Amino acid sequence: MGRMTNARIGVLMGGRSSERDISLKTGQAVYQALIRRGYDAVAIDVTNRLHRDLEDHKVAIAFLSLHGPGGEDGTVQGFLETLGIPYTGSGVRASAVGMHKAATKTLLAAHGIPLPAGTVVRACDRPSLAKVLRQAKLKLPIVVKPVSQGSTIGVTVVRRAGQWGEALDLAHRYDPEVMVESYIPGHEAAVSILGTATEGPKVLPAIEIVAPDGFYDFSAKYQKGKTRYLCPAPLPPKVVHHIGELARRTYEALGCEGAARVDFRITPRGRPYVLEINTVPGMTETSLLPMAAAQAGIVYDDLVEQILQSALDRASRFAQVVPKE
Repeated sequence: MGRMTNARIGVLMGGRSSERDISLKTGQAVYQALIRRGYDAVAIDVTNRLHRDLEDHKVAIAFLSLHGPGGEDGTVQGFLETLGIPYTGSGVRASAVGMHKAATKTLLAAHGIPLPAGTVVRACDRPSLAKVLRQAKLKLPIVVKPVSQGSTIGVTVVRRAGQWGEALDLAHRYDPEVMVESYIPGHEAAVSILGTATEGPKVLPAIEIVAPDGFYDFSAKYQKGKTRYLCPAPLPPKVVHHIGELARRTYEALGCEGAARVDFRITPRGRPYVLEINTVPGMTETSLLPMAAAQAGIVYDDLVEQILQSALDRASRFAQVVPKE
């Protein structure tokens, strides 16, 4: 099969979020794959010169490898829309909602998707733990996390009252809004979805994540050997089917495109809860999306091309709405 496009592809990576280092690794891996497949690709570290860099490099298509705020939250997507540059993955609305955990929960709740009970605490409020537990009908342990961060940055599992103040301070360092949720004991799992305009969303094999202390935090994610990834997930077939369906419904409810990953907690009795969705999943060597794709028989470079297809789908939509000069 030949190249899908001869247009110049700019791989956008880095940026200014707290996930910059992971984004650079994702971007480099994607860039190398495109080069291996013979595409005209250029790697761009996103700064406030992005507009000039896109012009200077004559970028016609953007492959988004940006994680976290500024790259996964609809802002760069909207910027590229105004320039008429088609890009990979989800559009402005799905990206913005997907990045904001509280907005995601509100939307998914309306679609009847199971979610952990919880509430949002704003930085200006500083309520006592007792008040939050009472009002949100929660009991310890709870999870405290920034509303708009990825990679479990700023997250604490609060198991005793003395941890509350510190957990709140840490999360508020990253976001004025903080999500407080019930901690779901049991298994952690992730389901990746791959979609194109011509085919509906394809559910990839589920992965069970076995973190050393039962909590999948930043160091468990990115330090090799700390965490075990079991793919396909050794969960009961009924549970695997159920989380696959919930992941697909989550993807469709938000209106996602391209690749996305939905993260779950599953109780010991097999009841799943959706934690969040990632609309620009990591593409590093240890990332979950390439691992799930490989299990489904999709090699890394093919996966990159399938994600590229989402930009080409968008390009054809752009062409339909641009008036002829």
